[in-house]
Amino acid sequence: MHRLPHVTSTWPAAGEMATLVERALDRDQAAWRRLVDILKGVAWKVIYSFDLPEEDRKDVFASTFFRLHERLATIREPVKLPGWIATTARNEALTTCRARQRVVPMDDHDLPLGAIASDELDEAMLDDELSVAVRGAVRDLSPQHQALLRLLTTEPPLSYDEISATLGIPRGSIGPIRQRCLERLRNSPKLAAFRDGGNRATS
Repeated sequence: MHRLPHVTSTWPAAGEMATLVERALDRDQAAWRRLVDILKGVAWKVIYSFDLPEEDRKDVFASTFFRLHERLATIREPVKLPGWIATTARNEALTTCRARQRVVPMDDHDLPLGAIASDELDEAMLDDELSVAVRGAVRDLSPQHQALLRLLTTEPPLSYDEISATLGIPRGSIGPIRQRCLERLRNSPKLAAFRDGGNRATS
């Protein structure tokens, strides 16, 4: 499972967030650094869901907070900044991916197979053949559904609110979509040899 850059910031109360925004607008550099420290974990979680080189990830991170800096005065509800950052990071990453003519997000080899398949398949069967079969089944899903499964299995985990903001889907739809994705994986022809108690098809 891919681990994100370590983040140690603690989440502030709504009043503190508003105060930090006010102070940052008054050119208080300590307040600005505190805002970045608070919000960087949200940004990195989104950025690391995309298949980008490390340097591009750093550029997206920088551009995300550049956008925040130039638009800070327009933020009316500072408590909603995490969602704003998630959406902005996603848009910046998508722009970078399109510029490179890439498919978003991540290579399916980075998918944590055990986390996705464990409640549908016997974990003991997660050998090389099954890994290949699961990856093939995952590739048959839509790009958005692949992205959803990857975001659901990041470490540290994302909340449904963060995933909703990242993918632009309603929070209440995440669970049902996940179940449909897992059902499609379970019923995929590519996994037929591993169903029915894990018996493999013979050649």
